[in-house]
Amino acid sequence: MHQLIIPWDVNPEIFRIGSFAVRWYGLLFASSFLVGYLLMLKIFRNETLSDALLDKLTVYMAIGVIIGARLGHCLLYEPEYYLSKPLEILKIWKGGLASHGAAAGILIALGIFSHKEKKGYFWILDRVVIVVALAGFFIRMGNLMNSEIYGYETTVPWGFVFLRNGETAPKHPTQIYEGLTYLLIFVLLWAIYWKKNGEHVEGLLISLGVMLIFGSRFFVEFLKEDQVTREAGMLLNFGQKYSIPLFFLGLAGLIISLKMNKRAVIKRPATSSKSR
Repeated sequence: MHQLIIPWDVNPEIFRIGSFAVRWYGLLFASSFLVGYLLMLKIFRNETLSDALLDKLTVYMAIGVIIGARLGHCLLYEPEYYLSKPLEILKIWKGGLASHGAAAGILIALGIFSHKEKKGYFWILDRVVIVVALAGFFIRMGNLMNSEIYGYETTVPWGFVFLRNGETAPKHPTQIYEGLTYLLIFVLLWAIYWKKNGEHVEGLLISLGVMLIFGSRFFVEFLKEDQVTREAGMLLNFGQKYSIPLFFLGLAGLIISLKMNKRAVIKRPATSSKSR
């Protein structure tokens, strides 16, 4: 098969004015919140919930994602370095965010939101996971624009040569693999929500979403180069190790949700065709 080598030398900065620069990653990260907000607005209005409640939810989400993703990277991937230099944790502009940490941050932030606003925890998670999957797509495209988190050398026809990093051989564009997978998961969750018009068993969407997101992440990681030096020689890298418990947590939740749905169908009273 003829190999199509794709040279990739995109400037991660869109433009710069003095010391101020606008980067593709930042734009895509911000876009994930904007698009997510608009999609959640459609859901909230479909369920006759106030825009003010969504605004509060968005603030909790933003705080949970940023703090969780940063601490996740620092404590899960490079704890020795950051614990010896704790002030470096605050320098988020230097890079270093972890999706597993973001997941934990979201769960904690939404738990606080649920308690304060008296909304069901799984009700919230079932809706938020839809836009989280889409956000994963935006973030991985940001990684592509940064020429980071790519895979091993490959002979597949679509291999990318990341010239900005000094690479000379084509590598797996794992950012695209992962991003498109998250996009498909978003489409699936969005379709399920609207097919049932939001009237599904609580816990179904969050369980399915977590299982698919971290299950796919586990397999894509086999193609990725090591992200930190501590991963050298590991059978499974950190991304895979942290994905395994989340996958099985999602699987368990999905099984429970499907059983609850089956019981609800069995208990549903039969309707008569006669007028009453």
